[in-house]
Amino acid sequence: MPIVSISLNNDMINSLDKLQDSMGFTGRSEIIRAGIRTFVAEEKQKMEMKGKQNAVLIVVHADEFDAQVAKIKHSFEDLIKTHLHNKLDGERCMEMFFLDGDSKKIQSITKGFLTDRKMDTVKLVAL
Repeated sequence: MPIVSISLNNDMINSLDKLQDSMGFTGRSEIIRAGIRTFVAEEKQKMEMKGKQNAVLIVVHADEFDAQVAKIKHSFEDLIKTHLHNKLDGERCMEMFFLDGDSKKIQSITKGFLTDRKMDTVKLVAL
């Protein structure tokens, strides 16, 4: 089995250790493998979407990046049927986009947020 080395900061290591304790993983590597399996399965589902689709896109980001969210959002106004903005705490926001349209455009807006390093969390739920 090939070995892949990664570097993680202390916060990530602490999070992995907490997951290991709370979920019963046998070690950090098993947690990382589970995360990769989940990510690959979600990406496969997104890539297999075809035709007209309904979906919910959730984006969490620091408050200071509202302008970046707006920039991506304006490129997909025909796809977004409803947009909710909610302050999670003093410095973070959550955006919920209710999408209705071509699956390729849904994939495109999702990719726009996923590849933007300023976004903390991006989650697409196809309906």
